[in-house]
Amino acid sequence: MSYSIKEIYFTIQGEGFQTGKEAIFCRFSGCNLWTGREEDRSKATCTFCDTDFFGIDGENGAKYASCHDLIEKIEECWPKELDEKFIVFTGGEPLLQLDQILIDELHKKGFKIAIETNGTMLPPKNIDWVCVSPKKNAKLVLLKGDELKLVYPQIDFQPEQFEALDFTHFCVQPMDGKDLQKNILECVSYCIENPLWRLSLQTHKIIGIR
Repeated sequence: MSYSIKEIYFTIQGEGFQTGKEAIFCRFSGCNLWTGREEDRSKATCTFCDTDFFGIDGENGAKYASCHDLIEKIEECWPKELDEKFIVFTGGEPLLQLDQILIDELHKKGFKIAIETNGTMLPPKNIDWVCVSPKKNAKLVLLKGDELKLVYPQIDFQPEQFEALDFTHFCVQPMDGKDLQKNILECVSYCIENPLWRLSLQTHKIIGIR
């Protein structure tokens, strides 16, 4: 299988429960909830995405012919002085392309594997960290994992509807855009009133990294 990759780079995890952790981000091109084209945003299932996942023109972006070609590039990006190899597969929607052979081969290379998914597809086996970010008007089929991270607020899409699901951690993350500061305060208030939920900030944007 070949893989269409927007970008691959080493960074610090900027949001969610694992904020601050060194990681390689491997961003797949494409999503099932939006084409990635601005002209299609208003008609998309997810209209507030803040990520460029269209095409293969980012850092180390390419059409990789095999999992071995992709893994070779991933290994090149990992600093040799760091022992605990960690990769986050994201998108777009990573489960459109992430397959079992890529997971198994990366495990052989010593990587721990995380995904950030919209939860509309079931993942392959043996992923080490599963983060699901549900989107309104998209059917959620992945009902368990390590972290549920809800972009908040979404109209008529309240956090409490997810509390019975089998996740270890629950986070609300302020929706970016012109109302960001207002949304941050709403998330803070929600977490104070509902201690099951933890605040997730996009710290990579605050400190100016990817």
